[in-house]
Amino acid sequence: MADRLRMVEAVRETLRAELERDDSVVVYGEDIGRAGGVFRATEGLLEAYPDRVFDSPVAEAGIVGVGVGLAATGLRPVAEIQFQSFLYQGFHQLAQHVARIRSRTRGTVTCPMTIRTPYGGGIHALELHSESFEAGFAHVPGLTVVVPASPAETAGLLTAAVRSPDPVIFLEPTRLYRSFREEVPADDELPLGEARIVDSGEDLTIVAWGSMLRETLAATAELDADIEVIDPRTIYPLDTETIVESVRKTGRCVVVHEAPRTSGMAGEIIARITEDAFYYLETPVERITGYDVPVPLFAREDAYLPDADRIEAGIRRVLDRN
Repeated sequence: MADRLRMVEAVRETLRAELERDDSVVVYGEDIGRAGGVFRATEGLLEAYPDRVFDSPVAEAGIVGVGVGLAATGLRPVAEIQFQSFLYQGFHQLAQHVARIRSRTRGTVTCPMTIRTPYGGGIHALELHSESFEAGFAHVPGLTVVVPASPAETAGLLTAAVRSPDPVIFLEPTRLYRSFREEVPADDELPLGEARIVDSGEDLTIVAWGSMLRETLAATAELDADIEVIDPRTIYPLDTETIVESVRKTGRCVVVHEAPRTSGMAGEIIARITEDAFYYLETPVERITGYDVPVPLFAREDAYLPDADRIEAGIRRVLDRN
């Protein structure tokens, strides 16, 4: 029987299940043991698995680097970085070792490592606590980049990430941690690299992920149009086929993300649509994104993030074009 869980609870119960299932799984990170993590996503795991759950120093490069060694010796490390922007301190380890150890060793050494981290805005946090850098991680060959949008998706995708033979960056939208509950099936592994068609439609395609998916669904609920909504789930590898097939059907498309506009994933998605569905487009593809500025603090953060009103306005612009 499925339990009704919040996203943060789905993370915890998935890690608990994988620790139970596989003795090679090791969970570690800053304050994840005794404190249960800054968002309590790992609460209770240390007590249940004291030999395979442990706190790390405040050293992101060390956290990532240790994972390479653990993975190379046959373990499956699951590391938590407290906030996504803190991972910048370990980016050289990601790009130079985690992502390329398989190719460097011609497949003799792999890195089945999952790096979990809260990401994105919407909780009015401090500087460097609300960034959305998924496009940067997607630009590193060898990394799988996952962004769940619900508790059930979190459980299924995290299960697949922990079991993956290659490294996964698992970006958990912070504002969704405790925002709603839904039924989460036990041991339901979802495929990495496959998008989900959330709503089917004929008039327009919307591509959105993470917390922006809920904002998008709120926007489409106010519109008298038959709109298809796609959640990529995996930013890299990107399920281009599902997106292109939808755009060929609808002829119109909007891409929504909270990351900055320039060089964001919307640009890549639009490029792929142009390459494979250009002659099906009835109007240019619209981008609704964050702005090319650091995420503002507190009172201005809500003005930075795309919301249902801004998304609805963008959809109307695309529907109204001849």
